Amino acid sequence: MLLRKTAFVLALATAALLASTATAAAAPAADAPGPFAAAAANPVIVVGGLSGIAVAYEPIAARLRADGYRTFIYQLPGLGLGDIPTSARAFATYVNQVRAATGAAIVDVVAHSEGGLVSRYYLKRLGGTAIVGRYVSLGTPQYGTYVANIVAFLGLGTCAGVVACQQMTIGSAFLADLNAGDDTPGAVRYTTIRTLQDELVRPTGNAAVNDGATNVLIQAYCPLRVVGHLGLVLDGTAYTIVRGALADGPVRPNCLAL
Repeated sequence: MLLRKTAFVLALATAALLASTATAAAAPAADAPGPFAAAAANPVIVVGGLSGIAVAYEPIAARLRADGYRTFIYQLPGLGLGDIPTSARAFATYVNQVRAATGAAIVDVVAHSEGGLVSRYYLKRLGGTAIVGRYVSLGTPQYGTYVANIVAFLGLGTCAGVVACQQMTIGSAFLADLNAGDDTPGAVRYTTIRTLQDELVRPTGNAAVNDGATNVLIQAYCPLRVVGHLGLVLDGTAYTIVRGALADGPVRPNCLAL
């Protein structure tokens, strides 16, 4: 099992090295409001994770657009292999581009995996709490993951030289800094979503944050629902939680959603 998880991490890193490293392009035109989002709803930025090319997030972006949200995808610089604070500074620039393109003062963020750490660093260290209304993370190793530690344990170097992997290791200096003090600063509404079947965030409880966030374990509501790490951006039940969080609604997952 450990070897399989390690191989998966290395496969992601290899895919990232072979893929394009360009960040997402300028924000597309806004769509008309749908049945769930009010016309004045904040734009939503979907933030990708490690090796997550923009097109991989089109399924969740399409759901958001169908519900009427002006939706944009942010692909991490270098596909997330590099320093997370550096990625967060680039993200800050992108947020301002979305605001300029839409005329919106406030945006909401839906972030997958490492993208949740990039976004949280932006909120906590770069003044993002004045600009983000809602933060939703999907399978983000908020307190690190043993899967990152395993690479070093098996003698493959410090995360095979991937800086972001080093920073997502449990006990890293980056995470110690990010998690010092209040996990949920500002007036931002924080929601974390996690799954028991997450292959890359171990222990899965490390995908939650403290200090007033709404932390949702999918299987606490839908015990038979099987959702993996990458599946969090594809799964219908996970999306109903995202949609509820963006509408400030109660946690009512649809366990049968496709």
